[in-house]
Amino acid sequence: MKKTYCILTLLCLAATACDSDTLLPFDADPWSANGSAVADAEDDITSIPSAGEALDDEDDIGGTSFSRTIRIHFSDADGATVTGDGDGIVSVADNDVTATNTAGEKIRYELSGTAADGFFKVYSDKKQAIVLDGLDLTNKRGAAINNQGKKRCFVVVQGGNRLADGPAYTLTPDGEDEKAAFFSEGQLIFSGEGSLSVSATGKAGITSDDYIRFMAAPTVRVTSSAGHGIRGKDAVIVSDGALYAEVSADMKKGVCSDSLVRFDGGATEIRVTGGTAYDDDDAEYKGSAGVKADQRFEMNGGSLSVTNTGTGGKGISGDALGIFAGGTVDVSVTGANYGKSTSGKPGSSSGSDDSVAAKGIKFDGDLFFTGSAVTVSAKSHEGIEAKGVLAVTGGSVCSQSSDDAINSGGTMSLRGGYVCALSSGNDGIDANGNLFVTGGLVYASCAGTPEVALDANTEKGYHLYVQGGTLIAIGGLEGSSSLTQDCWQASSWSAGQWYSLAVGSETLAFRTPAKGGSGLVISAASEPVLKSGVTASGGTPVPGGLVLLGPSVSGGSSVTLSSYTSAAGGPGRR
Repeated sequence: MKKTYCILTLLCLAATACDSDTLLPFDADPWSANGSAVADAEDDITSIPSAGEALDDEDDIGGTSFSRTIRIHFSDADGATVTGDGDGIVSVADNDVTATNTAGEKIRYELSGTAADGFFKVYSDKKQAIVLDGLDLTNKRGAAINNQGKKRCFVVVQGGNRLADGPAYTLTPDGEDEKAAFFSEGQLIFSGEGSLSVSATGKAGITSDDYIRFMAAPTVRVTSSAGHGIRGKDAVIVSDGALYAEVSADMKKGVCSDSLVRFDGGATEIRVTGGTAYDDDDAEYKGSAGVKADQRFEMNGGSLSVTNTGTGGKGISGDALGIFAGGTVDVSVTGANYGKSTSGKPGSSSGSDDSVAAKGIKFDGDLFFTGSAVTVSAKSHEGIEAKGVLAVTGGSVCSQSSDDAINSGGTMSLRGGYVCALSSGNDGIDANGNLFVTGGLVYASCAGTPEVALDANTEKGYHLYVQGGTLIAIGGLEGSSSLTQDCWQASSWSAGQWYSLAVGSETLAFRTPAKGGSGLVISAASEPVLKSGVTASGGTPVPGGLVLLGPSVSGGSSVTLSSYTSAAGGPGRR
């Protein structure tokens, strides 16, 4: 699995697309594109990298046969006892247990009992399984479990289990790594029906110098006050189970990888309270994050909830590519932005070059939303940001923030699904390249003049193109827009009210924000009917709770619509 993934990653990074599928309008959405052509300038977003690469079948423990089972029972009163080992594989000193497998066997180790100061350490050049069955193990001097083998290590969780490290790692031999309360040189594959709690006060919670995968269907809870919650150097993959991570250390992440972070199923909840600190190794200030993927992030299924209250913290962060293809995502970032004062002392919010912004979802590369249900709230900065291109072709994306709700460094293309972007302090949707609306349902609101609901970088010759879909824009559109689909201006709008919008045979209801920019612009495939002050019930709510699709509507007053041919809005801040 690892070699296959590394090659794929290099290809994806080199070409920004691998095994690509053409981006098409979201045909299942009644608010999809009306067939108008996409401008040539949109050609830099013609495809997306495919998500959900097949994983290695060898991660299933059922496909591995073990030569023997060795049982180790820890005891504060009597020290550890060993059964099933007739060859001296396991050595014991009180509750310090070391297994050295040089016989070329695949061994299953079953661990149970309680020790307030001990460890289990393994050396092996073969696959192995570690079964946790009623184990409560603390190592005050380092990792509670330390796998020095570089082959696949199956971790089967049965019953209730607890692991903890100590504040100082004093037992690490020269030339060895020991980076977490549960550390492995090789792959860690979690399965079973039990629960595991890992408490880290010295280093990280769970770390592999290869990859970590969670399969059916343990409950794993990690708390860390010193390092990351869960870190897989090559990947962290959540296929199933319930995963909880709580991290309070500055700069640290709940779940992170130097390469891939991928969610295919299960339920993951991450809470981060750590803030920003200076990283001596990289000579820069760094903030915390719920999830951090250095090369590739995938959300394909399951649920992911991230809360970050730390100063300068982020919800989901990536150095390259992000793909949201399925499942549900809920991100809340409430921390303040971090900055250095002119005196060099950290802690102010001056917005200097050393500032670290608290953002909801932020990727330094391209970002694609193709099927996930994503809800983001960011109190102090942008809700969703891609430094490269950003495309939405399906699913739902709802972002509320005090800065740009959705921002791209390059072209942004909204082609399908549902997009909601509400800003209380800047633009609703802001593209630093061209901005295309060609399909789906888009609902955007800005803070007010000079901001606009939808903003493109006209200073550098880019434009907003409205070519299809259904658009609701509170605060107007960027000047010099190309409006090839008809647009209408409402005679007025009021804050905090429910409105109904009928386009042909389809009806939706939307609630306006507490405040927003002047002007309400509607664009649709045919002339709409707009009413204010309605009562809406039933229908299908979309993430964020601000829009109902196909509700029953009663009452309200008709709003006069007039033809809208150009926008006077300014570029807004970037």
